Amino acid sequence: MPCLCGHPQAYENCCQPIHQNAQFAKHPEQLMRARYSAHVLNDVEFVLKTYHSSCKAYEQAESIEESVRSHWIELKVIDSQEQDDEGYVEFKAYFEDNGQSYCLHERSRFLKEDNEWRYIDGVIPEEKIVDPRLLKTIADTKIGRNEPCLCGSGKKFKKCCG
Repeated sequence: MPCLCGHPQAYENCCQPIHQNAQFAKHPEQLMRARYSAHVLNDVEFVLKTYHSSCKAYEQAESIEESVRSHWIELKVIDSQEQDDEGYVEFKAYFEDNGQSYCLHERSRFLKEDNEWRYIDGVIPEEKIVDPRLLKTIADTKIGRNEPCLCGSGKKFKKCCG
């Protein structure tokens, strides 16, 4: 059975050792997955102690606990990078609240502090806007000569790809 974080390893071999000792997270992605699993398990204390000290997480414990106590459903890691003492993990975490499904899409930043990875902050990546005409087949696409070109050049279709 896969870990709560979606990794194919069992929880006992994946996130549980990190929950017991955060130093076992050798890469930012491992800590991020363990933090997600802690959300699923409602382990607020683990989430709080894996924040970077500059975040002063214990001063915001109430709002962090509220987030942890959501009903977390699934994690998808999109990208993971690290260099020296800084790393980034982009992910989508799905949760439910009051019968509604939501997706938290974040690019989290991690820094090493006292030789352990710690979460410091994250940004929500800009969603790329896709021209709805690109979702149709060529046969079903009607493009007027004076409409913007599908390639995104900003030129009229007739002066670009038309």
